[in-house]
Amino acid sequence: MKVLVTGTSGQLGHDVMGELARRGYEAVGADRAESDAEFEHVILDITDADKVMDVVREVKPDVIVHCAAWTNVDGAEDPANLEVVRAVNVDGTRNLALAAKEMDAKLVYISTDYVFDGTGERPWEPDDKNYAPINVYGQSKLDGELEVARILDKYFIVRIAWVFGKNGKNFIKTMINVGKTHPVVKVVNDQIGTPTYTYDLARLLVDMIETDKYGYYHATNEGGYISWADFAEEIYRVAGMDVKVERVSTEEYEKIAGKTVAKRPFNSRLDKSKLVEVGFEPLPEWKTAVERYINALEN
Repeated sequence: MKVLVTGTSGQLGHDVMGELARRGYEAVGADRAESDAEFEHVILDITDADKVMDVVREVKPDVIVHCAAWTNVDGAEDPANLEVVRAVNVDGTRNLALAAKEMDAKLVYISTDYVFDGTGERPWEPDDKNYAPINVYGQSKLDGELEVARILDKYFIVRIAWVFGKNGKNFIKTMINVGKTHPVVKVVNDQIGTPTYTYDLARLLVDMIETDKYGYYHATNEGGYISWADFAEEIYRVAGMDVKVERVSTEEYEKIAGKTVAKRPFNSRLDKSKLVEVGFEPLPEWKTAVERYINALEN
């Protein structure tokens, strides 16, 4: 099996390449610029339809794992960025789906809980079609989903949330850095979800592409639903940092720090029971993931 992975300079793309290598699969990474030298890669702007088709025809992948995306949620709200956000998250995804169709390749599209409006307390089910994004980023990822489902039959649409991994910025790195200079950190406790460790997710994605169990899935680490404040407390506990987490509501936090540009969902609970129902192994519990990740950072 030969796999083309987009966005290899990011947290997930990097880990997917690592997992493919561990299993002995031939993999080619694709990114906008020079990427991690430890993996074979090509330079690819996914918004260039002709270039996408040329690269896919040359690589001849059996599977495309599409991790590249515009992920700056607040930046997506800037009117000056709207065109590029859609070019990457919608047009780029369409380009890859069309190329996958020509090659009869499977495609994995990484999406987000932000395709829902984040209301209520019921976990969102993967086949729920009650889409209602509350920000530009969420709408662009939903439109990418719709393009994949419209063009292809052989696809996995995998929604994740609260992502952390080796490459790039994430909540754990931010909390550790802030905790070095602040003995008390205010963190919201009314936005609920579960973290996703990209190392664990990469294993699941490769499990998926070894099958033809196509469709929509939700994938975050196990261990129940938590708030960002719960997450922060566990980070400081594992890191051995004497930092007090002061729990505040989103409204209280915005009065202190200022409103975020993009609205955030209060309910990021994702129902992952479908994974077990179709025979996939769920991700490990989030607490063990945090411990493994922080140990990896320290080492």
